[in-house]
Amino acid sequence: MSQTQQEQAFGQHLDDLYAEASHWHVNTGKETIHAKRVGGRFRTLKWWSSAVWLAFFLGPYLRWDGRQAVLFDIPSRQYHIFGATVLPQDFWMLSLLLLFFAILLAVVTATAGRVWCGYFCFQTVWTDLFTLIEEKFEGPPQARRKLDAAPWSEKLRIKVPKHLVWILIGMVTGASFVAWFTDGWAMWGQLLRLELPPVAYVTIAVFTAFTYVFAGHMREQVCFWLCPYARLQGVMYDRETILPTYDLKRGEPRGRVRRGDAVSEQGDCIDCRQCVAVCPTGIDIREGQQEGCITCALCIDACDAVMDKVDRPRGLIRYASYDELEGQPQPVPWKRPRVIVYAIIMSLALAGIVYGLSSLSTLELNVLHERQPLFVQQGDGSIQNRYTLKLLNKTPEELQVTITATGLPELVLVGAEEPIATAPGRVTTVVVFLRVPGERLPEAYSPVIFEVVAQGDQAIREAVESVFVGPG
Repeated sequence: MSQTQQEQAFGQHLDDLYAEASHWHVNTGKETIHAKRVGGRFRTLKWWSSAVWLAFFLGPYLRWDGRQAVLFDIPSRQYHIFGATVLPQDFWMLSLLLLFFAILLAVVTATAGRVWCGYFCFQTVWTDLFTLIEEKFEGPPQARRKLDAAPWSEKLRIKVPKHLVWILIGMVTGASFVAWFTDGWAMWGQLLRLELPPVAYVTIAVFTAFTYVFAGHMREQVCFWLCPYARLQGVMYDRETILPTYDLKRGEPRGRVRRGDAVSEQGDCIDCRQCVAVCPTGIDIREGQQEGCITCALCIDACDAVMDKVDRPRGLIRYASYDELEGQPQPVPWKRPRVIVYAIIMSLALAGIVYGLSSLSTLELNVLHERQPLFVQQGDGSIQNRYTLKLLNKTPEELQVTITATGLPELVLVGAEEPIATAPGRVTTVVVFLRVPGERLPEAYSPVIFEVVAQGDQAIREAVESVFVGPG
């Protein structure tokens, strides 16, 4: 190869590198993305999935047995979930719950990409709501860009009401969060009368500020630079993950066309850039997978609408894996080894949660045997053991608890002859003694059973087996 040819090849390589680099444009906040709204099946799905957040706003007002159905009572360290009362001692179930949702996030991401980001994430949902309000006040994307460039004397009357609505949504968001930790119905009256604790007002103010800034101003910048889950989910992809993907073989070479033009040598992509116009993060899906893609699939709706208008088949942009686009067989998602392992872990965590909730008792007994000394021989020849009983009352009322012990002949319980008062949501410690005549003690270690009974609307019973130690 001559020197001239080498220089030409080198120059071509540079041109290719610069051309590739120009595609990887990431908005660093210097411009505001005004995404176009189009209808379609994925836009409809997005609205339905966003509706799950109505539970966040409406959940605190559900009632159950005369009280709030779900209440996180931090001062009393009690967490009421419908008929179950969970105390800090039962928070091992929280670990299983977090494990379940972490694995669920992993399995969904490995199968269908960032579904959480595109359809359920609070940042995505609130941003979508804020931009919808912005469109109602300021018009379509072209009008909003023109308004942004206008002087403040012209746009003040339009933008001020929009920002007031944004702040109001932020305040409702903060108040709804606080409602989960106190009585939701009573909270609004206390809020208007300025009777809430200072921490509640601080919480509402913080939620208002962050909702207003994140959803109203930063928007996709939160996904790009602040959210750790965005980067975490990106490394969970593989070539079998189903993602919104541009069919390069079918679409290229792209180019603008008019009806009646010969398109035999041109791909189906007419370079209308509608897929870019509707993207909430401003990326071009035709340049491949990028960090900003939240797999919301709005680009699919836009492309399908264009394909319908130009009489070409849908699916130029569609949910597909890279293996599928290259003609390789696509395995059934739930038969992939990774998904099977994830499903097993999720099942175990869910089984633990169900077991924990089903085995919750309103009265919990823990028996600790005294180790120093293990037993004491009395002057009359009887053997005495000392025990520390810890009674956890999980009900909202004080309980009178009767303690009994069985398991050995002529067993005598000392220290709990009268019922014990147990405070609600607290651990009550009681020291008791068991005595057995020495000649009636068959072995050095004999099982004994402590039983506690609390009388109320219905008797609450709890029994624990311990051991009685003798000289042998």
